Amino acid sequence: MAAWSLRVPAIVHTVHGAPFHPYQSAAARAAFRSCERYAAGKCHAMISVADAMTDLMVTAGVAPREKFTTIYSGMDVEPFLQADQHRAVVRRRLGYTDEHIVIGKVARLFSLKGQEYVIEAATAVIREVPNTRFLFVGDGTLRQSLQQQIERTGLASHFQFTGLVSPQQIPELLGAMDIVVHASLREGLARVLPQALIAGRPVVSFDIDGAREVVIDDCTGVLVPPQSIEGLANAVIKLARSESLRQQLAAEGRRRFVDVFRHQHASRQIRTLYERLLPAR
Repeated sequence: MAAWSLRVPAIVHTVHGAPFHPYQSAAARAAFRSCERYAAGKCHAMISVADAMTDLMVTAGVAPREKFTTIYSGMDVEPFLQADQHRAVVRRRLGYTDEHIVIGKVARLFSLKGQEYVIEAATAVIREVPNTRFLFVGDGTLRQSLQQQIERTGLASHFQFTGLVSPQQIPELLGAMDIVVHASLREGLARVLPQALIAGRPVVSFDIDGAREVVIDDCTGVLVPPQSIEGLANAVIKLARSESLRQQLAAEGRRRFVDVFRHQHASRQIRTLYERLLPAR
C-alpha cells in the first residue's frame, strides 16, 4: 500500500508461503485470502518460490496466473558443496561413530513443523535399524513437549537437539547427517530441501507444497503422504539400509539443483523481471 501510494513504478511481491492453510479456521482462511487478494491488486507482478505457490494462489483467486513468475530461492551453494569437509569432526563432537546412521531434521520446533511425526516414526525405524540416531537442528516453543514425547517412547538415547544454531553451521550439520527428513505440513519450498541435496544427502519428505519440485520420488529422495507415520518410517528404513541408494539419490539431487539454486541465477531472473516491467511503467 505504501509503495502504491508513492507510485513506485514496479511493485513486486515474493510468495514464500501462503498465510492461509487447511490447519486454521475457515474464518481465518477467508480473512487472509481477502487480504492477499487486496494486496496482490497493488502489485505489478508476483514471484513464487515454487510452482506450487502459484497454483495455490491462483486457485484461491488471489491473482491471475499471468501475474506470477517462479524463481527458486537463491543461496550461496558453495558451503553446501563442501559439507563433507568437516563430517568426521562434527560427528565426533556430536557423539556419533562411523556405524551410526544419522537422520536429521532442520526446522524451528514449532507447530506444523512435524517433529512429532518423526518421533512417532522413530520407534519402527530403530526397531529395524538399531544404529540409527535422530538429530533435531533448531529451537522453539515445542522443545519441552517434544523432549517429553521422546522420553515416553523410551528412545531418549537415540535423539539429540542442537538448539538454535547460526545459518553458517547448517552446511556442516547437514554433512554430519546421512538422511534428511522434512515432515512439515505447510511450507512454500523449504530451503533445507535443496540444501540437503546440494550437500549430498537424500531427503524423505511429506508431499506438501513445493517439496515435490525438489524431492523427486525415487530420483532425489522419497515422498510420502502428509502425516503418514508408516510411510515416513518405511522410507527412512529403506534409505538407512542402503548406503548405495542414499548416494545415488543424493548425487542426482546435486546434479539437478546446484545451478538452479545459485543466488546468481536467482538474481539474473529477478533483474530480467524488473527490466520487463519497468519500460511499461
